Amino acid sequence: MRFEVGQVLPQQVFRLTRADLVRYAGASGDFNPIHWSERTATGVGLPGVIAHGMLTMALAGQAVAVWAGRGDAVVDFGVRFTRPVPVPDTDEGTELSFTAVVKSVENEVALLDLTATCGGERVLAQARAKVRQT
Repeated sequence: MRFEVGQVLPQQVFRLTRADLVRYAGASGDFNPIHWSERTATGVGLPGVIAHGMLTMALAGQAVAVWAGRGDAVVDFGVRFTRPVPVPDTDEGTELSFTAVVKSVENEVALLDLTATCGGERVLAQARAKVRQT
């Protein structure tokens, strides 16, 4: 994809359920009970079971790879976590939404400024990616 400064990239939405959290825990080895136990999560002051931060970041990275047209076009990527992503114990789970704006293009590399939201709240800050033009 060719990027232009100011271009708004199409929204991408991902759904997360508790089953996704279980699968991610198995793949990552992160079995912290805040990602599967309502009692533990609320006991430490969280709104309920929350998604793994690295899973949230991975979904943002997946969105970037889709916008770029291929994963190997992503040359730099980073985020700061600002708010947990609660995942209710329902069949629907929760939705994470990602959008981005092209901030600059220099030497065939575009800088994307991402916005990640869940339930209308921003869940990532300073979410940026550098993508090689295709």
